[in-house]
Amino acid sequence: MRLDLDREHLSALWQRQWPMGPPIAHELRAAYSDRWVRSHSLPGSKRYPETEDEYAVVLDRNNTVLDEFFAGSDVYVVTTAWSSEPNGPECPTRRREVHADGSPWTTIANEADPDPEFHTYTHLYADHRPWQRGSIDGILREIAADALSGVLATDAGLQRIHHPYDGGADVILTTPEERDRVQEPSYGLTLAASDRPVNRGSRDSPQRSGRSSNLATSHVVGLLCVASD
Repeated sequence: MRLDLDREHLSALWQRQWPMGPPIAHELRAAYSDRWVRSHSLPGSKRYPETEDEYAVVLDRNNTVLDEFFAGSDVYVVTTAWSSEPNGPECPTRRREVHADGSPWTTIANEADPDPEFHTYTHLYADHRPWQRGSIDGILREIAADALSGVLATDAGLQRIHHPYDGGADVILTTPEERDRVQEPSYGLTLAASDRPVNRGSRDSPQRSGRSSNLATSHVVGLLCVASD
């Protein structure tokens, strides 16, 4: 069952709950580093699953964390696509297939460069649903295979954010104290305790500032298109 998506409400709630950053994963973990924790999806910090057994581990670990935070509640699921024109073809095309219920939420424009050739647009799609274990397994598999990125799952009040990526998941909690509790072994996370946010680009969002970075942005958007075809 899907719930109605109120875009204006979601945008206003985001501004209230996360005023220091847009719904872009790597920007959030930098802005809220004191509330951020990272987990790995496979033993030995292996990045990509190669067998169905390893995919099962990835799905189980992600769902265990999602259950911990969202069981019995409603959630927003947000997926991301990019384009080089405001209404141009979006990549990756697989996003539409695995998140068919996602409705357009907002578009973030990166038009800092005076040359339109280097402009990029981040398109966010969201749906509102009761959380159910396994309900986003199709999305999680695409992420694990490095075919989808920039995905966020959050409760209806936008208090906690779960961002799965190829290799693990970033979680942003309500307070530094909750972050510390989540790092306890009882939570069962395979933590990358030494990981800390760094000021660099991420495949989660190809947005950068400046001409040289925008050139990289255009290249990343192109790679996403090729990879998803």
